[in-house]
Amino acid sequence: MNSPIIPFSLCPRVEKGMQLLSKRWSILIIYQLMSGTQRFHSLEAALPVSGRLLSERLKELEQEGIVLREVFPETPVRIQYSLTEKGHALAPLIKEIERWSADWVQVEADEVKS
Repeated sequence: MNSPIIPFSLCPRVEKGMQLLSKRWSILIIYQLMSGTQRFHSLEAALPVSGRLLSERLKELEQEGIVLREVFPETPVRIQYSLTEKGHALAPLIKEIERWSADWVQVEADEVKS
């Protein structure tokens, strides 16, 4: 007697997590913030992304509780971004992707940032 085929369904939490993290630049923004608190200009200089898109991703990551945006009422106003506890919890996953990439991903010489 054959077993009935049970349709596969995704875990809604895994699905939502993958949708969030698979958005272009999200993982690289988190990776950049793993080195510590940074200002917008530093993030923009480190990543080949437009300021508009970087701002959009930072807002999404802030809304998800992954990035903390701190505003200091100075003249001029200073804004810093850092990872929350939830954001830091992604570090082992990202470090593992970094290790996998070092072992398995090849890049052309002109793709390597100097």
